[in-house]
Amino acid sequence: MILLQGKPEKEQNILTTPHDVPAAKFIEKLAKYLKENVDAVQPPSWASVAKTGSHVEKQPQDANWWYTRSASILRKVYVHGPIGIETLRADYGGRKSFGTKPNHASKAGGSNIRKIMQQLEQAGLIQTASTQGRKMTPKGRKLLQEVAQDLQKDMAKTVPELRKYQGE
Repeated sequence: MILLQGKPEKEQNILTTPHDVPAAKFIEKLAKYLKENVDAVQPPSWASVAKTGSHVEKQPQDANWWYTRSASILRKVYVHGPIGIETLRADYGGRKSFGTKPNHASKAGGSNIRKIMQQLEQAGLIQTASTQGRKMTPKGRKLLQEVAQDLQKDMAKTVPELRKYQGE
């Protein structure tokens, strides 16, 4: 601690953001949080039989894919926001196979992305940014930073070398 005029300097909390933790683990932890604590994010009745785009052959095998996609979209809005549905469709798209012909890029389906963004907006985590798409609300930003901080603490317990990034 540094002493300034006889008073100890106020301890600073190091802000952990979704940029500071591995994306896959962050999305997994955030999806679990959304499933357990956010009532506005619920898969619609058609989610169990819907494909995520024309480039895939089957619907997702994971029963909780709706929450994983919601967490992933929420992270993308945080990192790249404001962001629109067409950009997210391109991000979640893939290669469409035409058999012996060359593959072509194909966008993901927009219905599930649009519905997820509407649910996240109802939950107060994102908001419409006029003509630019959607951006984070202060409530959503705080939630993502708290989840990132919890993940950082959990990772520091399992991998002691990461404590130096927490300011310890």
